[in-house]
Amino acid sequence: MAEKDLGYRRVQCTGRGSYIISLPKEWVEDIGLKRGSEIAFNIQSDQTLALVPRVIMEKEGRENGNKPKEYLINIDPKEPPQSTLRMIRALYAIGADIIRIHFKNLPDATKNKNEIKNLARDNFLGSEIIDETQDEITLQILIKHSEFPIEKAVRRMAIVALAANRDAIAALKDKNTALVESVISAHNDVNRLGLYIVRQLKHGIERNLYRELGFKTPKEFLLYRIAVNDIESIAQNAMNIINNIGSLQKLIDEETLFIKDPVDEEIYNQLVYFSSQAHQLYDEAIKALFKRDYKDAEKLISKREALLPLENELILLMSSKKLDPNIASVLRLIFESSRRVMDYSRNMAELTLNRTVEEQCSTLTYK
Repeated sequence: MAEKDLGYRRVQCTGRGSYIISLPKEWVEDIGLKRGSEIAFNIQSDQTLALVPRVIMEKEGRENGNKPKEYLINIDPKEPPQSTLRMIRALYAIGADIIRIHFKNLPDATKNKNEIKNLARDNFLGSEIIDETQDEITLQILIKHSEFPIEKAVRRMAIVALAANRDAIAALKDKNTALVESVISAHNDVNRLGLYIVRQLKHGIERNLYRELGFKTPKEFLLYRIAVNDIESIAQNAMNIINNIGSLQKLIDEETLFIKDPVDEEIYNQLVYFSSQAHQLYDEAIKALFKRDYKDAEKLISKREALLPLENELILLMSSKKLDPNIASVLRLIFESSRRVMDYSRNMAELTLNRTVEEQCSTLTYK
């Protein structure tokens, strides 16, 4: 149907403080609306309001948007189990509500079921096995955005990732196995939260729910996707440190490697201080992002530049010492991890600038 101008209509106010506006008679009759007919109101990205009668939504199948998204996976015995796990993970990420996995002619269905249960427990926030038979298992995702908002999830994700980084650095001197377990657990938690946030972002993009998610424009979906990537990298760097420390310790325990000198105290203390500065910077960057504070974000970029001399001093200190190559490689890994946290802080600050620059400029006035 060609676009048609139906003119302007005046907004009126009832005695109870409600705002009303009359609908064009021609439009109502063309569509076939009657008294009691329902109309959906959808706010668009440009602040306009779209009115969509339920009869049109039902014809186009858009009413199904409120129904649970259900998917079925038929397991092929010839395919490796990891292929199925990747498919389930992908379905979770794109917003599946119910996932049925059918095991037809599978010799060892019990093993596959256990792997799926472990995947759901370790990776999917708010997931439950709601049904299980001999040849099928049903997984349902129960958590909703309102129960765990995106910003809260990102904040929690950042706290866990930075804690993993601190524990990984401490593990270089402290041989406590609890530190290693803490880093592994934190890494898994970060990945689980990251996957949940990606799921929520995709759900919001599909339904144009940026306001419901706490955003002012749809462009902010991309901003949070970048933030999730950076936080996942912080947690992964912590795992890399732990793995390298573990490999080094194994060589020492097996007497394949003999190290006379312990970790240099001066370098270690400097690394710990450098790391603390990186963590503080990232924490401030996250706060500026959530507060939508343009000025704080601008200050953080300058603060990152001011930390360059400290970074260079640490590089010179490490270069001046005669370190065992195996120890030196772990120390460099820790240094690079902390330096990246600082760079991620700058990235976060720049994202905040991009998020708020339009608001900042639109409110400027000549004095």
